[in-house]
Amino acid sequence: MPDKPLRDIRIMELGGYIAGPYATSLLCALGADVVKVEKPEAGDDFRRSQNDRSPYFIQYNAGKRSLAVDLKQPDGVRLVKHLVPRFDVVLENLRPGKLAALGLGPEECLALKPDLVYTSLTGFGEGGPLAGRPAYDTIGQAFGGTYSLLADEGAPQLSGVILGDVVTAISTALGVMAALVARDTSRQGQYLQTSIMEAISTVTIDNFTQYFEDGHRDPSRQSRHPQAQNFCVRTASGEYLAVHLSSSQKFWQGFARAIGRPELIDDPRFTTYNLRTAHYAELVPIVEPEFLRRTFQEWDKILTDHDVPFAPVLTIGGYADHPQTQWHELIEPESDGLSLMRPPWRFNGRRPVREAKAPRVGEHSREVATEVYDESRVAELVAAGILFTDS
Repeated sequence: MPDKPLRDIRIMELGGYIAGPYATSLLCALGADVVKVEKPEAGDDFRRSQNDRSPYFIQYNAGKRSLAVDLKQPDGVRLVKHLVPRFDVVLENLRPGKLAALGLGPEECLALKPDLVYTSLTGFGEGGPLAGRPAYDTIGQAFGGTYSLLADEGAPQLSGVILGDVVTAISTALGVMAALVARDTSRQGQYLQTSIMEAISTVTIDNFTQYFEDGHRDPSRQSRHPQAQNFCVRTASGEYLAVHLSSSQKFWQGFARAIGRPELIDDPRFTTYNLRTAHYAELVPIVEPEFLRRTFQEWDKILTDHDVPFAPVLTIGGYADHPQTQWHELIEPESDGLSLMRPPWRFNGRRPVREAKAPRVGEHSREVATEVYDESRVAELVAAGILFTDS
């Protein structure tokens, strides 16, 4: 199928929570066969004692298969080692050195399959003073600067978005696909390493540019607005909209005419982008009152007619229900009370459709184990509690 470009790729996932599982979830949605290696009985901690009923677990693991095996037992590790040569990718997001201590590190696995893509996703990387620290999304955002950038200067605060985990997952998935291309070109294995700390820099890259441009002065939420020439304004109907003009003279002139203030075009404070940046603080109190004169519906037409870049400030519900979102078919139809997000790509006009079902802990243990062991050996492992099945 054209919308499943990874349909011949097999991925073994060892880890849990969000960053690693969302990376493999994206690859799974693109057709990869993802086998999730989990602890017996409880499985991934993100199941939160709900097995396959946790909506958060479902969102990041739908379509995968579950192999529940006790990696504290040598026979459990031995099973995974026998399976490694059947996979194209091993992806893990455990603490540095944890899998290597079990004999499942990159050197061991690449020896088992020389053209394997072995991917390690950590909090801070495999070296340096912070390598051993635990890390979740909050840690990545705090360390990476987003908690200061998304707040007023001097008043950092928590954000309402898991930027750290999500951007790490996306950048990891991109890295895996690049490593697969390199493997297919060179016929050699790849050891891919990334971390939440590194990945968050892909979100803050513009802020780093601003930091270097501004003599190493730390940017904040407000400091970007003059550069972006953007505004978030309330309309007479109570709804908010956002405008982003950037450096375009065309958009600035269209904006001035749209708000009924054409004289601003020739105002010596605002004639060029650099002047508007320098006098942005004077421009804001001119712009904001104008938008209180009309409803959002009126502004929608006026700004559209003047070709001004703008958008309504939507809630998540507003985004989900918007006709543009529906046109993109970005959200799966609701199934059993939950809608899954589809990948943000289309291939030859088609968006990949996600499998709605998440695996129960150990649902596919027998199925996967019998790829390398006969039924009697699988039965022995089940009886010994090393391999766990849901039946």
